[in-house]
Amino acid sequence: MAVPEIDKLLGMEVYATKTQGIGGKIRRAAEDFVVEEVLVDGSKASVTGNLPTRVLGSTLTKQRYLLCVLVKRNWDTFIAIKNVAKSLGIDQAKVQFAGIKDAKAVTAQHVTIDNITAQEATKVEVKDVQLQPIGYIHEMLSLFFLLGNNFTISIKDIQLPPQAAQKHIAQTIEELSEVGGMPNFFGHQRFGTTRPITHLVGKALFQGKYEEAAMLFLAKPSDHEHPASRKARQELLETNNFKNALENFPKQLRFERLMLTHLTDHPKDFAGAFRRLPLKLQALFVQAYQSYLFNRFLSERLKHGLSLNEAVAGDFVVGVERSGLPLTSVYKMVVTENLAEINAQVKAGKLRVALPIVGLKQKLSQGMVGRIESEVLEHERLKTRSTYLNELSRGVGKGGLRAALAPVKDFSVKNVSSAPNYSAVWVTVSFMLLRGCYATVVLRELMKPQDPVSAGF
Repeated sequence: MAVPEIDKLLGMEVYATKTQGIGGKIRRAAEDFVVEEVLVDGSKASVTGNLPTRVLGSTLTKQRYLLCVLVKRNWDTFIAIKNVAKSLGIDQAKVQFAGIKDAKAVTAQHVTIDNITAQEATKVEVKDVQLQPIGYIHEMLSLFFLLGNNFTISIKDIQLPPQAAQKHIAQTIEELSEVGGMPNFFGHQRFGTTRPITHLVGKALFQGKYEEAAMLFLAKPSDHEHPASRKARQELLETNNFKNALENFPKQLRFERLMLTHLTDHPKDFAGAFRRLPLKLQALFVQAYQSYLFNRFLSERLKHGLSLNEAVAGDFVVGVERSGLPLTSVYKMVVTENLAEINAQVKAGKLRVALPIVGLKQKLSQGMVGRIESEVLEHERLKTRSTYLNELSRGVGKGGLRAALAPVKDFSVKNVSSAPNYSAVWVTVSFMLLRGCYATVVLRELMKPQDPVSAGF
């Protein structure tokens, strides 16, 4: 099965299933991609306004933090939170959430707001955003409380008869179920689909190539971005004139304009230009490259015919919480002597095979798997551990482990519809993923799109 070039550029070089994809498109409208957050106590935020009770032990008695459900349509999470805080007249830092949700979607998630009342929360007025108070809790929300997300996604414009589409979906899910889930790739959103350069910028930053990193971020155009943005980047690439670029870059490219403002006065200080960016964005570049390397490791493992749900000597394995979340801080190295015992625990769901996220404190796997990972780093010109540790030390991130496999829970086909002659077949599917996992990786296996960008990824 041919893999699109953009997937390969992001390190996703293989499919885990051999079934025919159904094609089609996602995100034709915000309502086609619904995300509802699930907390570790089983509480689910709903886009329909049905509020659960006793979420995380919440009460009606006033405590420091007000727990709410935030429903948004076509909003970036950070910008939505910023506007909610502005409407409340408080600092943005007082609004905390457990996880970032898709922007081009309808999403529901929990938030806590420091020291406001339920009555005050009901007065928030932001277009396409609803804030619904649940009750009060004694601590603010964080990633610790997030179990995962439930997705309800419509795939439209499928060029197959309904029965064929259903058959291919069932076969794909059966294949994934046989191995215990999907390959736990970092999905397209981690890198940007319309302009997938985040990890390339991160690589250049690792290597201390600040000018290369800056020009990638500022001046590498994409056929899929707005024509005005593409034209401005192309002119900068050809002229290296930062002053003119500052005048020409569209206002919405605010981070690029921050860097250009600095480079107009200090045209050689590319490192200083990056320091003008928010720390979270600086970190995002580095994390994107770490994610790319993980995807490469995972792709190579699959290409070498190694299982994702059976360990080999040299693998890492991580613990699994009762909730099903991988416990990456609790890990073991697999050796020949403990291989049978560990695989029995993997089969029982108590351990999962894990791959390294390269970083300052994370070692590679050993044995055959370690050699595969070393070859990837050598191809990336990170030839030895001491070399890439030095390069990575210029960025952020101590690294860690990530499960190679992610369970796909409660998968179902909710609806199959078509117009006459099957000219407009669409399917609605629903499933739940644990936190840190990407719905588009499931959709990638189901759809196998020839062009992920036009398909809505």
